[in-house]
Amino acid sequence: MSGMTGNPEAIGEAIRNARTIAVCSHINPDGDTVGSATAMRLGLESLGKEVYLFCDDKIPDQLSFLPGVEHFRRPQESDGPFDLVLAVDISDKARMGACELLISRSAHTAQIDHHPTNPMYMETNSIDGKAPANCLLIREQLRELGVAMTREIAICLYTGISTDTGNFAFSSTNAETFEVMAELMRHGLPLSNLNRILFRERSRPQVLLMGKAIDSLMYYCDGIIAVMKLTEQDFKDCGALSEHADTLVNVGLETIGTKMAILGRETGDGMIKFSLRAKHPTCISDVAQSLGGGGHPQASGVTLAGTLDEATERVLEAMIKKLNGNGKQ
Repeated sequence: MSGMTGNPEAIGEAIRNARTIAVCSHINPDGDTVGSATAMRLGLESLGKEVYLFCDDKIPDQLSFLPGVEHFRRPQESDGPFDLVLAVDISDKARMGACELLISRSAHTAQIDHHPTNPMYMETNSIDGKAPANCLLIREQLRELGVAMTREIAICLYTGISTDTGNFAFSSTNAETFEVMAELMRHGLPLSNLNRILFRERSRPQVLLMGKAIDSLMYYCDGIIAVMKLTEQDFKDCGALSEHADTLVNVGLETIGTKMAILGRETGDGMIKFSLRAKHPTCISDVAQSLGGGGHPQASGVTLAGTLDEATERVLEAMIKKLNGNGKQ
């Protein structure tokens, strides 16, 4: 598509020169990174490449329908070597987790990403910080490689595009997004079924965990900032996994008048993981960056050491500072 500003030609050359390719997704995997990886695997195998999928964390059960998702392995399970390691939707090396180990076992490295904060940490980089979803860049890359669209690839791409655009509701969603969606529909995309799985169904542990998050909900700055917290015990009480909290921060943003939301959760290793969200045009990525995190303008994250209350106070203070420095937000 003409609107993309990545570097598919350079990535294409790296892929054509490789026989064995390790495709990596980021830690705490979501629909966009897993959809990107599975779509690339299908496309590259159609070109005769030997493709391996890696992720340092468990793939969420909600994404078990994706074609080829069962091929994901932990990076510790393979020594390589590989001709190329390809990171997809990974904003920086820290988000690779143990997949970073594969870099030293590969002759060449490359990445396809859509995070504007990406420091271009690979040998060959295709970055478009304005792309609404990484799977849109994957579609462009597959086109550059001459890969024919199939129903299975369409399912993978839709998963990433729809989840990273908030089911086409985020302000980043553009005309190109729907142009690609039209193509996917023409190739037999089972839209209704996938939409139900991704957006209109929740597991029982996730519903119970949502109740815990709502019980903790507090408003600050006259309701402009919503804060929720989940303890390790909350997860145990609900029989919930980390993946069940991934979208709960959006609940805090649904209140009329609220412009920014925080969800902090204990990870069990002494660290606190925060999901940050904002309503357009408020930007939250600079708040995350100031604390050592990153992400998109309206969807970012950061992980901090300390107790849940102490770490949450740090994030809240950074948000209030942001608010005071930008009165209109």
